[in-house]
This record gives sequence, C-alpha cells and structure tokens, in this order.
Amino acid sequence: MASNTIRPRAWIDGDIATLKMLITHPMETGRRKDKKSGKVIPAHFIETLKVEHNGQVVLDALLGPAVSKNPFIQCKFKGAKSKDALKISWIDNKGETDSKDAKIN
Repeated sequence: MASNTIRPRAWIDGDIATLKMLITHPMETGRRKDKKSGKVIPAHFIETLKVEHNGQVVLDALLGPAVSKNPFIQCKFKGAKSKDALKISWIDNKGETDSKDAKIN
C-alpha cells in the first residue's frame, strides 16, 4: 500500500464545493523504454479513483495509462458544508492503494 500520495484541498463557494487533489504516482504506460537498459518499463497506472462526501460517492473515475505522471484532478459538487468529511481513494493496476480523509474548509 502506498502512503501519503494524495494531497487534497477542498473549500465551499456558495453551495458548491471544489476539491483539488495532486496524486503522486508514476503513471507508466508500459510502452516507454528505460534509456540505459533499453528494456520496456512495466505499466503502472491508477485504474480507479473514488471521492466520497459524507459516505456518498461524488466522483467515481476510471483512469488509465494516458493520464500524466503525478496527476492533478479537480471536481465540484453540490450539497457540502464546511467541515464535512471527504474520503479519497485510488487503486492501481498492480493492486496498490492509497486513501486520504480530508475536511472541507
């Protein structure tokens, strides 16, 4: 299990919550070659990303090898209040996972 790969920031503007997150992950496609050895670097990318607001899913995304290294992802949703709980989690193609609990400011 990976740890501390998700850096979220969330806030309210009117009745809309904005969540921005930076995820540290190599996001390898499986097509790139190592410059020194010439061997193909194995695929390693996030497959699913989920954001829950007070236990309700507000983002359920399927990602793939086309997403850049260390992806920056943003989403907006209604019905949030200051100090509400968020849970962000991902699973990659190698079975590694990470999750982070956050609060809306």
